[in-house]
Amino acid sequence: MKYLCIYKPAKPEGVPPTPEEMARMGALIEEGLKSGELIATEGCMPSALGARVRRTDGKFTVVDGPFTEAKEVIGGFALISANSKAEAIESAKNFMNVAGDGEVEVRQIYEMPECGAPRVPSAADAVVAH
Repeated sequence: MKYLCIYKPAKPEGVPPTPEEMARMGALIEEGLKSGELIATEGCMPSALGARVRRTDGKFTVVDGPFTEAKEVIGGFALISANSKAEAIESAKNFMNVAGDGEVEVRQIYEMPECGAPRVPSAADAVVAH
């Protein structure tokens, strides 16, 4: 199963990691890639460079960053492979032991069956069936 892990750091946005933190994170990433557990990971640029796009009742609003609420700022993400939600949570804990305080939201990714997308019957199928 695939899980998206969304990281929201507790430290203020813009505080760069120390060289030691970068080395530890690099080792964790390398280990995850070699084991096949880590599919992809990236950090996010500062929220001042971003925007939020919202659609309500067919109308769009765009709010430019920065986003001031620390709990709203996404620091990065990882796409992982895990055999269960519990295993994905353990991966998130291992990440946070390196990254430090904050929050990781763990969300299972919907995956299509290996045989492809389910077939949706068409109107022509209904005519042929009768």
